[in-house]
Amino acid sequence: MRGIPIDWGSLAPLRLRARAVAQGIYAGAHRSARKGPGIEFGGHRPYVPGDDLRFFDRRAMLRHDKLMVREFETETERALWICVDATASMAYRGPTAPASKAAYASLIAAALSRVALSSSDPVALQWIGGHGATNLLPMASREAFERVVGALESVEAAGDLAADPRAMDRLAAPIARRARRGSVIVLISDLLDLPDAAPDAFAALGSSGRGLVALQILDPTERTLDFRGTVRLRSIEGQAIVEADADAIREDYVTRLEAHLGTWQTALRARGGTVVRATTTDDPIETLRRVVRAIAEVRP
Repeated sequence: MRGIPIDWGSLAPLRLRARAVAQGIYAGAHRSARKGPGIEFGGHRPYVPGDDLRFFDRRAMLRHDKLMVREFETETERALWICVDATASMAYRGPTAPASKAAYASLIAAALSRVALSSSDPVALQWIGGHGATNLLPMASREAFERVVGALESVEAAGDLAADPRAMDRLAAPIARRARRGSVIVLISDLLDLPDAAPDAFAALGSSGRGLVALQILDPTERTLDFRGTVRLRSIEGQAIVEADADAIREDYVTRLEAHLGTWQTALRARGGTVVRATTTDDPIETLRRVVRAIAEVRP
């Protein structure tokens, strides 16, 4: 069963737009707590047989009255796992949006991968739903960016998670097996129409020293229910149809939307993670900047 082609709108072509968004955004090098010969002094420790004698410190020996060696902090690669929601609801594009939610998510994912690769951090790509979705294991090669873009361009929005409650488990399983301590996992999704257990399932990936960031992307009409008068709304995922006065239910709708996001925020904060919000009319550069900042803050 084929999915819904991504409506790229003014965000095409993805490759060029992603490079433009990533330009000027620098994630920086990442130092780990791992010790060894490197670039920055990290302290002393007692000598043990087998230590490199080049790092023997005579002055420290006089102070501590025993053999001491110098340690250095080293810079390390830390994988970025980008998880993109390509379920049917991501195909939505409202009348004022430059493109669909899926297109905006793909642009941020591609630009984020370019920023990470510029710092030599391996990038992996995983999917929730999607027709033709290709998972990519962590890679930091020269062609990595092209492979990420190719995967993002080839997918179509498809999948109803109301009828597929184990979709989050399929997303989490390979990450839980392969993502090591220091990795950061970024979920890019509207966070709507996901199984009730989705916040806890994603938050569980924050164990073993992994960082978590969820980027919620909504169309402006979803963010504020920007309709007037009586409307008939049909769910893209599932069969729900609602007819109501948009002006009368707007306040309650926004309250429920905030409460739903609060569930995600609570689950992620319990594991040291965070949620970033955006709409498809937001400047992609500013959205990327906020995601990069969130990654820096959640890195173990």
